[in-house]
Order: sequence, then C-alpha cells, then structure tokens
Amino acid sequence: MAAVCKDDVEILKPRTDKREYRRIVLKNSLQVLLISDPETDKCAAAMDVGVGSFSDPDGLEGLAHFLEHMLFYASEKYPLEDSYSKYIAEHGGSTNAFTASESTNFHFDVNTDGFEEALDRFAQFFIKPLMSADATTREIKAVDSENKKNLLSDGWRMSQLQRHISMEGHPYHKFSTGNWDTLEVRPMAKGVDTRQVLLKFYEENYSANLMHLVVYSKESLDKTQSLVQDKFQEIRNSNRSFMSFPGQPCSSEHLQILVRAVPIKEGNKLRIVWPITPAIRYYKEGPCRYLGHLIGHEGEGSLFYFLKKLGWATGLYAGKGDGTLEFSFFQVVIDLTDAGHDHMQNIVGLLFKNIQLLQQSGVCKWIFDELSAVCETDFHYQDKVHPIDYVVNIALKMRMYPPKDWLVGSSMPSNFNQGIIQMVLNELSPDKVRIFWVSKKFGGCTDMVEPWYGTAYSIEKVTTSRIQEWMSLAPNENLHLPAPNIFIPADLSLKDPEEKIKYPVLLRKSSYSRVWYKPDTMFSSPKAYVKIDFNCPYASNSPEAQVLTSIFARLVMDYLNEFAYYAEVAGLYYVISNAESGFKVTLDGYNHKLRILLETVVDKIAKFEVKPDRFSVIKERVTQDYQNLKFQKPYHQAMYYCSLLLEDDLWPWMEELEVLPNIKAEDLAKFVPMMLSRAFLECYMAGNIERAEAESMIEHVEDIFFKSSNPICQPLFPSQHLTNRVVKLERGMNYFYSKEGLNPSDENSALLYYIQVHRDDIMLNVKLQLFALIAKQPAFHQLRSVEQLGYITFLERRNDSGIRGLQFIIQSTVKGPEYIDLRVQAFLQMFETQLYKMTHDEFKSNVNALIDMKLEKHKNLWEESWFYWKEIANGTLKFDRIEAEVAALRQLTQPELIDFFNEYIKVGAPQKRTLSVRVVGKEHLAEYKATKSEVVQPGEIDDIFSFRKSLPLYGSFRGGAGHIKL
Repeated sequence: MAAVCKDDVEILKPRTDKREYRRIVLKNSLQVLLISDPETDKCAAAMDVGVGSFSDPDGLEGLAHFLEHMLFYASEKYPLEDSYSKYIAEHGGSTNAFTASESTNFHFDVNTDGFEEALDRFAQFFIKPLMSADATTREIKAVDSENKKNLLSDGWRMSQLQRHISMEGHPYHKFSTGNWDTLEVRPMAKGVDTRQVLLKFYEENYSANLMHLVVYSKESLDKTQSLVQDKFQEIRNSNRSFMSFPGQPCSSEHLQILVRAVPIKEGNKLRIVWPITPAIRYYKEGPCRYLGHLIGHEGEGSLFYFLKKLGWATGLYAGKGDGTLEFSFFQVVIDLTDAGHDHMQNIVGLLFKNIQLLQQSGVCKWIFDELSAVCETDFHYQDKVHPIDYVVNIALKMRMYPPKDWLVGSSMPSNFNQGIIQMVLNELSPDKVRIFWVSKKFGGCTDMVEPWYGTAYSIEKVTTSRIQEWMSLAPNENLHLPAPNIFIPADLSLKDPEEKIKYPVLLRKSSYSRVWYKPDTMFSSPKAYVKIDFNCPYASNSPEAQVLTSIFARLVMDYLNEFAYYAEVAGLYYVISNAESGFKVTLDGYNHKLRILLETVVDKIAKFEVKPDRFSVIKERVTQDYQNLKFQKPYHQAMYYCSLLLEDDLWPWMEELEVLPNIKAEDLAKFVPMMLSRAFLECYMAGNIERAEAESMIEHVEDIFFKSSNPICQPLFPSQHLTNRVVKLERGMNYFYSKEGLNPSDENSALLYYIQVHRDDIMLNVKLQLFALIAKQPAFHQLRSVEQLGYITFLERRNDSGIRGLQFIIQSTVKGPEYIDLRVQAFLQMFETQLYKMTHDEFKSNVNALIDMKLEKHKNLWEESWFYWKEIANGTLKFDRIEAEVAALRQLTQPELIDFFNEYIKVGAPQKRTLSVRVVGKEHLAEYKATKSEVVQPGEIDDIFSFRKSLPLYGSFRGGAGHIKL
C-alpha cells in the first residue's frame, strides 16, 4: 500500500475558497494535506516535526534549534553545501524554519517550474541529511549570534523570565534558543561531543509518524499525491510516540506572586497571568476567545475605557498566552502610563472587579453568538495569503486538531457551552494569579537575576486577601458589558464594476484633491481599501511641526477609540499616521459600514479640540517612543542613518526628542488650525466600491474641509506642493559615516553598504533586480555561513522615492563594521568571477525566475492597494510597471548585465556611488576609538547636514495637483 487516502474526511473550508484539499497518509505513517490551486504562481511546502525545544537533553539547551539549523547544509543526495538554499533562491523562492516548544517547522516556496526538484531537495532533510563535522562549529556560532541579537530584546527577556519562574523539572522552565556556552563550552567540559548527541537526537526523534506535511501545488490532487509519495515515502518511521509533558509548569510556589522586573526600554507594563485548563481541549467552545473579548474590550463601560479615562493605561490585551496540549495560560497585558504605574494596585483591583462582573452577569449567549458570527464571517471571507504563510499556518494545526478542522483550527467557536466558559472564568482567581510588573523604575531595587538574559527582578507573595483589599480600594467605576456591535456587516454582496479596470484611473482632479479609483476585479471580496493623504506643508516644516503632527494623529485615534473598537472587532480597521508631508487616514475591511467609520473619523479631525488630560498621556507615550529609538538594533540604526543622509526632507529624531519636553497643549491647539489651513488630498479608493460611491465619499470630505462658509482648509499654492528629493552621491566616491551605537550595552555592530545606481528607469530597474536575485544567496552563504560574520546578513534592493540602489546589511559581534566593509568588497570581487563564468542557460534560468516572480499575482486587496499606492506616493505613477519590466527582461542580454555590473557595482568602477554606514557596538568600540583619525578622511562624512547640503539632489517625481515636475 503506497498511500491511504482518507476521502471520508471532509475538510471544512471557506465558502469562497476554490482550492481543492485532500488528506493522505503514506505507508510510513506521514500525514499529508495536499492543496491544489490551479491559479497559483508559487508552490510551497511545510513540514512540521513533532519535536521541539521541550525535548532538549539536560545540559544541551538549544539542541533542537541547532538541529533545525544543521539540516539546511547538505544531504547525501545533494552533498554540495548550501545547494538547497541556492536552488530555492535561483527559482524565485524563499526558505526558513523555526523551533517551537513541541515542534520544529521547515518551509519553502518556489516558482512553479522549480517545485518538483525543490520538493525532492526538501525531502532529503528528513531522509539522509549530512550534518558534517565542519559545519557543526560554524552553525553553533550562528545559533550564538542569533541569541546575541535577542539579548537586549524585552520580548525575549520577559518571555524567558516567565519561564524561569516555574518548576525546574518542567520543560517550560528551559532556555530554548541555545548559545556557544550551552552547545560548545559546557558539553566540551563534560567530555560530550555535541555533534554525536545531535545525530542521536535526529535518529531518535525525526520519525515519519511524528511529522505533518502540507504541499501547495498548481497541479491536480492526483498528480501532487503521486509526487509526494515518490519524494517522502523513504522517510524512516521508527514509530516514536509524541513526547508528552503533562502537568502545569507552575506549582503553588509560582502562583500568587508579584514579580517586579527591569526592562531595557522605557515604559511600564503589567502582565497578569493565570494557568488554566488547556484551551485546545475546548477550541469549539472558545472560552478564552469569549473571555478575551470581554476583558480586552475597549468600548464604553469596559475595563480599558475606565483605565484610559483615569489616565492610567494606553493599551490592553486579553486572551490565551503560552500553551500546549497539556497546559495553558490566560493573560491580560496592560501598557501603563507613569500615573498608572503609581496605581498598580488599583488597576489589579479593577481587573478583578471586572472578572467579578462577568461572574455576576453570567455567560451571555447573545455575546457568544455575536462573536461566533464575526468569526464565521472572517473565516469564510478571509483574504488569500502567500502560499508559504498558508502552509506554515496549517502545518502547525495538524498535530493539534482533527483533520476536518485543519484549516479552521480554533478560529471559529461554534458550540455555546456555559459550563465550559464558566469553568475557565473560575480559574481567573486571586489564588492562581502571577503578576509581572515591568518598569525601569525598579532599577537598583531588585535582588535576583534571570540567568540567560540577565534580567533583574524580585518576587513577593500576594495573598487572596491582599487582592480583595485592592478590589475594595479600587475606584468605583460603572463597569458594564459591551453594547451590540453596530459595525457587523449585514451586506456582503459584491458590487458589479461597470467596467473591468485593470489599473487605477484618475476619477477626478481639482485644486482640493486628486482621486484614484480601482474597483475589485480580482478578489471577489466584500471589502474595500481607502487612503486619504492630507498633504499639509505646515505639518513637516520643522522638528516641532513633525512632533505636533504625530501627537495630533494619535490624539484623534485616542478620542475615537471606544467607538472605532467596535468596527475593529467586526473586521473594519482604520489608522491615522504621519505622512511625509502631513498625515494620512487609511481604512481597510468590510465595505458595508466603511462610510460610517470614514465620516466619523473625518468629522473628528475637522472638529479637533485638545483635551489637556489626554494630551499629557499621549505626549508621555510619544516621548517614550522617541527615547526607545536608542534601543533599536544596530542594523536598524544603520538603516535610519542611511535615510537621514539621503532624504533631503527628513528631520533627525534626536531634534524631535529635544523639542518634545517644551511642547504644551496650547501649542497643539494653535498648531492644528494652521496645519490644516492649507491642504491637498491625495486619495485612493479600491475594492468593493462603485465609482459613484467613491466620488460621493470624497465629495463629503471636501465639503467638510474646503466648502463650508468658514472653510477649515484652503487649496495649496502651486509653490506649496511638497516634493521628496534624494541626495545624488558623487560618481567614483566611497562615502562612509561612522557612529557609536546608541545603546552602550549592545555588543553588536552593524554595517550598511549602499550602492546608489539610478533614478527610476525600467531597463536599469530590471538589471538591478536581476543582479540582486543572482547575488543574494551567494552573499548570504559567503558572509554568514562561511565567514560567520553575523546572523543578520542580507543583500536587498533599496528604493528611496524612486531612486534605486542595492544594500548589504550585516550585524555582528564578531567583527567591527570597518572589517565587514572590506569583506563585502572582497565578496563583490569574488562574485565578479562567478558572474563572468555564468553560462547562457544559467542566465536565462535566472531571467525566467525573475519574470515568474514579477508575474506573481497580488493575493488580496490590501497587497494590490499597497502596490499602487507606492506608485502614487513616489509620484512615479507606473501602474503598468510589472508588464513593462517583464517586457524589458525578455529583451535583456547577458553582456548587458555584465556591462551594468562593470559600470555600477564592480569594486573600483569609475561610475560607482557608494555610502557605508557603520554603527559601532560595545565589542568594537575600543578598536574604533584607537584607529579613528583626528583628520577627516577622503569620503568620510563628519556632519550629516553639511553633507546633505553639499551635494546635488535627484529630480522629484512628485509635482503639484497637475503633477507638474518641480
């Protein structure tokens, strides 16, 4: 028997889903879900292996994660190192993996013509991998580098602290990533050979019956089934049982505790956690979803509504936390203001009063039914996503759910069971609580240190009577259940576009606005996307203006929160955010009630008033966000400095932070009318909206802002239409800018090596894209895998307002940025030989791979809208860019690519323009200071703004209302 077909299992799928699904079990007991999608441009596969970090042997923390890394190197059938990743990259794909507590997930996607061989190479991970001794040390270093990049991340630190404060005998307590110490130093001291233990771990745990495979193909189910049987039936089945880790990880010692912890970043947080019955056991009843919905609600009468009103909190999340088949946590996470930090006991008291309200109100069937209806609509009208994301998501569910629910998982609670919800609600009690209180204010006041990340903390016991006392002292607010949700869409019908419009059309243009319109002709979805960019010259003409605009945008959202939260629950989202020259309003979701939300948002902007109490809260949050920029990863700092060096209209955040303390509520009250006094609206309307509807919406916006008896806005003067200009680097110059890392505790350094190539041009674009595709994997292999410079290593294209280039980004604790700069140039010299030696067939194969990548269709309305909006925002307006670039690629010859490389990329090329941004971390600071010359070197940038002013600018693609080039 080659395979057992389980045709009797009908897999529940969305009503709008045209794909076909089939579950099969191979003779080696490998469970497989086959997906046939004749419309797909990419094929994908994900293998979820039922062993993870919980299975790490004692004293070898991170072994499962290390094994995940090692399987990428080579196999008996394909022994050339890194040939799997190289093949995937050359065929337009991507590949990755991750290690979770109880499983390890491997996945890839690839252009359709490369799928069969890619699948064969992928299968070898699980048949006969070569985990060579030579690769072992290198990949332990890669795991160590990955861990080092996480050491100053509060997310990793607080997650590990929660694990650390649990039973030592439970695997939840473990450190899962691994590092040089756990995988090399300690084993060696005990005489343990890590590689031998690794091979044994693989043999014992990588058994076919513990694996779940998802394969997403363009071919029919029968053909895909035949392919899968052929490739995967050789995986060994040793009939291993899934490792079981029964019992809760927390004993009474770890409950009823208050943990004070010191974070890296500014800000105060409260995380209240309870161990509960494993949520997965009742996924159809959805107790955590029901309770998370009510405790985490943000509408009037909710816990968050009152915390916000009191000025104590700026964010709240409630729902399921960590969990497996054997244990689960429920958590409430609250972002506190400084005032909220001072009222922690009141806040915990209010939370327990809210839980008491739910106890007294009883479990409400109408609330469950409403939530169930929203979830059902979301499932049946879900957007298509990229195949690689889809297969990973399903593979993770296959071990946890019966086959009929592999697609839906726990996303659609449908069985109302009062008893089960009540049971979990009862578990949210004072006698089981774990409170994690995180603030820099605890610095110097703690007496313990978590061993893996070095987080300072202290613990004290919190009795039930103490929490009851907090409840009695908490403010007497009128907490109540939410109202019925008016935003739930009742009309999910599809509008019939009057014409099949392939690209956005200019619906109307005036001195007030320009409106682009693109009806949905692709996705058959009852959703819409609306973006209105308010171009206001006064919004960005100084650091103060930039900060005031940011506070304004956040305040409007703050005022609308309790109203707009209902829309969010119902699948209709909005955001107001800073734009290059003003602010933009974006709405996205079900179109039925979208206009109600849009009109409410616009009205709130038009009638904006400053509420001093809310201004203070938002200003505090904005200040923290600015202060936390110094804790960015060094490679993010390098990317920021690169933008600051190149973009003519960018203010440095340090100046914005400097002006913040002096900004007052009255400054904002004076500023907003001035900001809005001159405006031009750039609008994009797409999706399930009729032409007349789109026009009517924008007319309404124009009426409010421009056409009242005392108009809020006047049209811009022609001279006021702002342009985004980019510095034009000098040919033949190698500029470099060095800066010490902003966080003195961060060991990591970073290099961004940028090659500026050209102003948007179809033929030059495709030459640059093709070079980047060909060089990407060799760069990763040489600089990361062979030279081990750092876990974060990548080569990518860069686009600054239509100015195209290439950038290498590497973050490292091993070497300083100056050395890495030399290694990037050495790579380019080495790669030059490979490029010259490339055969004509290899060249054509790469061209075809890039064409296939370009012809990949947008998966959903949001993705399509984002693509077209970039053209509008940059001013390039090449809506047919893909077709034009594909046509150019078909004409491109190999000598033309070589000429392009020799002119723009090659080391020492006379036309080459380069900029190296070097961020120096703690590990390399002494060396940097010792070698830094007092005299400014040729190409060295001493002052960013003098540099910007000394060079010419590229012409902007953006003009005025008539799109006149300035």
